[in-house]
Amino acid sequence: MTNAPGYSAKDITVLEGLDPVRKRPGMYIGGVDADGLHHLVWELVDNAVDEAMNGHASKIGVTLHADGSVTVEDNGRGIPVDLHRPTKKPALEVILTTLHAGGKFDRGSYHAAGGLHGVGASVVNALSQSLTAVVRRNRTEYRMSFARGKRLRPMRERPGATGTGTTIRFLPDHEIFPARKFSADRIADRLEETSYLHRGLELRFRNEADGSRPRKWKHERGLRDYFDALVARKKLTLAHEAPFEIENHPLNGEGRLELALGWTEAPREEFRSFVNGIPTGSGGSHEAGLREGVAKAVRNYLETHSLTPRGLTIAADDVREGVLALLSAFLPNPQFQGQTKDRLNNPEVRAPVENAIRLGLERWLNQSPTAAERICSRVVLAARAREASRAASVAVTRKAETRKKSVLPGKLSDCASRRSDETEIFIVEGDSAGGSAKQGRDRMRQAVLPLRGKILNAAQASPAKVAENAELRDISLALGCGAGEDCDPEKLRYGRVVLLADADADGHHITTLLLAYFVKFMPALIEARRIFVAQPPLYRLEFSGETRWAADEADKERILGERKNGARPKAITRFKGLGEMQPSVLWDTTLNPATRQLLRVEMDSALRATNFITALMGKDPAARRDLIQTGAPDPEALDL
Repeated sequence: MTNAPGYSAKDITVLEGLDPVRKRPGMYIGGVDADGLHHLVWELVDNAVDEAMNGHASKIGVTLHADGSVTVEDNGRGIPVDLHRPTKKPALEVILTTLHAGGKFDRGSYHAAGGLHGVGASVVNALSQSLTAVVRRNRTEYRMSFARGKRLRPMRERPGATGTGTTIRFLPDHEIFPARKFSADRIADRLEETSYLHRGLELRFRNEADGSRPRKWKHERGLRDYFDALVARKKLTLAHEAPFEIENHPLNGEGRLELALGWTEAPREEFRSFVNGIPTGSGGSHEAGLREGVAKAVRNYLETHSLTPRGLTIAADDVREGVLALLSAFLPNPQFQGQTKDRLNNPEVRAPVENAIRLGLERWLNQSPTAAERICSRVVLAARAREASRAASVAVTRKAETRKKSVLPGKLSDCASRRSDETEIFIVEGDSAGGSAKQGRDRMRQAVLPLRGKILNAAQASPAKVAENAELRDISLALGCGAGEDCDPEKLRYGRVVLLADADADGHHITTLLLAYFVKFMPALIEARRIFVAQPPLYRLEFSGETRWAADEADKERILGERKNGARPKAITRFKGLGEMQPSVLWDTTLNPATRQLLRVEMDSALRATNFITALMGKDPAARRDLIQTGAPDPEALDL
């Protein structure tokens, strides 16, 4: 056997200690973006919650300091500090410098926990420019400091400490997270959510960066308080008086289940699930059991009481339309998908959750006839609306099929490639801009569909009205993936759908109208992460030997502020629209994948996105006025 040229044993690298974390942080925290940065805080908070969940802590505090560091503290037992005999190091040092070291691998110290891999605290240490851990136990304070996962000095002891607990302060490494800053609102929202999941647990947050007053949360009713808060915050209307609740229901002998659920007048469902206090945004086996249990319970009730109209089929989606559900499961041995714990993979949990919810909800419906009647009316109405929407979609398809020419709209300038994984379509505002885009594009991989000005406001329009609208019908035909219930991202003819409008206020309005259409009639494309918004420049700044592009007024001022000695540009050009750009300029700034910037459209909740679009673009001016008053920028900053 001979070695391949240039490749031998000397080329093999073995990463030791915490080096793997620094080398590949995405494997441990999901990435080095804002989500990954905040995941460092979640790891330490989850460890503190584990202490509280097992009866050893009652208070958790988080502080965001002015220097960008964060402190997480609890009044639990404190991380062990005695000598770890196999390594001959203090247990505190082992836990903070060794992967897969912790007290949650067996059932002796923790009955239920969110951190089970023994990597959370050590990963935070590895990705921190500095970290200091202070432990109070045995009437002594123990302190250790680290830098990028390496111990700076031996553990120091100071007798006379009162109470017990752990305090960790860390500053994220700027080499790993360049120019990233913590969001106080994001941290506060996570802590508030955590307080609802653990009855009686007190959580505090202090933001020293802005000097605001400390905030505190403590909820004795748990998920019921959370449910009521969401209904009030989202200004939802319940179809019945009180939600259905499950409290501390046994699950598989050792686990337990809590639930708060109700039907609202919102057009979409919203399910929020948690395991051992950790949000599982991608669901998993427990959430699948919840969805199936709800659908079966209501359909069984409808069938038993002969409430289904003749000829109408009730689908599971009809039952779940408008449902707001909060599910919290506590399990002794949860199996999460990855270190970010975004999805539960325990298959044995699904059936017990389904049975508990199905039986409990059926019993509640039979005992609450008024609520049951309103819920069943809501479900039947959803089923009829779905069938009406499907009929409208079929009518549009038939009209398209009867066209004498191709099914594709005539204004579409398609690309040559038929491979969806390498193609994209630009939906462009106006024929003039469409002409520049057609000339400047990559004809092999980029298609262009120009629109005629501002499209129909889909947030106010019925499915039938949308089906009759020529511009929206052209979009649907060009994409080829269907609309409404029939929308299937796998049938999309292109890998990306890019919304391209002018960089001014009118262009932003057109982009918003397009987003309203996709949120209401093609949300599956957003959920599949296939919708993008192009970022054409509003200004061109010409300096000596250099041309800079600015997306907006603030970007222009930032570029000017970067110039040494206040050097002014030779010329500043404000584009009146995309049609004014030369095709080569549009390619360089907006179309070229190597130089452009695209914003991916994402939504963490279809329900929240629909409610927001409805408030922003709907017929109710009161909701829009409230939104403008609470979230609009300074009027002087608007591009009018």
